[in-house]
Amino acid sequence: MKRIIVFLFILSSLVASSQEQRIKNLSNFDRKWLHFGFTVGLSYFDASIALSDEFLQQTSTGEYNINHVYSIENQPAPGFHLGPIVNLRISEYLDARALVDLSFGQRNLDYTLRDTIGDAESLYTVHRMKIESIFLELPMQLKYKAKRLNNIRPYVIIGVTPKWDMAANKKIKDEERPMIRFKPFDVFWEVGMGVDYYLPFFKFSTELKYQVGLFDITRPDNTQYTKSINKMTSRMLVLSFHFEG
Repeated sequence: MKRIIVFLFILSSLVASSQEQRIKNLSNFDRKWLHFGFTVGLSYFDASIALSDEFLQQTSTGEYNINHVYSIENQPAPGFHLGPIVNLRISEYLDARALVDLSFGQRNLDYTLRDTIGDAESLYTVHRMKIESIFLELPMQLKYKAKRLNNIRPYVIIGVTPKWDMAANKKIKDEERPMIRFKPFDVFWEVGMGVDYYLPFFKFSTELKYQVGLFDITRPDNTQYTKSINKMTSRMLVLSFHFEG
């Protein structure tokens, strides 16, 4: 019985100590109505492709020409981003946040081409289009924060991000052809979550968000490479590291 009492006493002491309030770093940080910082991180470029009726009909009937598009696959590729942050305090649990990011990356489209006429033996070749992008982004977000626990504070975000692709009109080299282009402007909606860590001299945050483009980014060029696509929209997974002071 005594051993049980001692065990319960030790357990209750450990639980109590774990709940003990620690010294808070940057105790007045969240009371500032405006603060600044910067962000760096990794991006994962992806796309959703809806094939055209013309392409689907041709595939179902098997009426192929020489070097005709047989399939299209998007191969996601990594990138990175960086830029400044401006954070405006609205209430104890709600902030408005604006960023100006530069994002670098590319999307890879694998076109499988089929060489055949009628029922003749087919030859398949794959042509990869490496389409580079340099985005100027203006994310505008609402940040809802949970109650701070010692030096940690989780949060969720929702927002919209206009993006301008500054590489959309760059000259296509002869060795890169055939190559399609994307439209330079798109708007993304985004949701995400993160954690604020209050360090002695600044606040560090890790954040993961998912972005979906609202517009069709395909730019028709009267070739089979764009005629095969009815609609293509962007997808991005973004891991960010924020530093605010």
